[in-house]
Amino acid sequence: MLQKYLGAHTIVLASGSPRRQQFFKDLQIPFEVRLKPVDEIYPSHLKGAEISDYLAVLKAQALITDLAPKEILITSDTVVWHQQKSLAKPENKNEAYAMLKSLSNNQHQVITSVCFTTIDQQQVQHYSTDVRFKKLTDEEIWYYIEQYSPFDKAGSYGIQEWIGHIGITEIKGSYNSVMGLPTHILYKTLMAMVSSQ
Repeated sequence: MLQKYLGAHTIVLASGSPRRQQFFKDLQIPFEVRLKPVDEIYPSHLKGAEISDYLAVLKAQALITDLAPKEILITSDTVVWHQQKSLAKPENKNEAYAMLKSLSNNQHQVITSVCFTTIDQQQVQHYSTDVRFKKLTDEEIWYYIEQYSPFDKAGSYGIQEWIGHIGITEIKGSYNSVMGLPTHILYKTLMAMVSSQ
């Protein structure tokens, strides 16, 4: 439905994530992908949503000078916030194990921020979801790491993968947001932006 309101607008998605790209396809939003590498470094005093908001804006800054009129740039970042620290993407198997062990039998927050940028304006929205894991055995953790290599995922897991199917016992919030994009916020914000012009 959104595509009929887009008119001359072009949606630019600055993400190589196949999950985020699939969400745009599922929502029937025409888009093009533009990528520019960004060092995802943030000030150490930031917490929770402040981190994902900051990084979503940082990703937009890398591409903002190339935007044309009627283009809407979408950038996004997801943070797994647990025990007052951000669990980033693991660098190796041992780091992935340590993260999943800390999430075992615990609740954490998954926060996804989305930044909407045009040549005239910029706004950031975020959504937080509470996720709880059962007590995971070491065998289950290592099986998941060996079979799924979750090194491209914050917190070392994908909710849509095996570990999510067998390990997640409760979720309060948006499943899609945990996967990497709060699609309800994306739709609502884009509708507001293109309807007002």
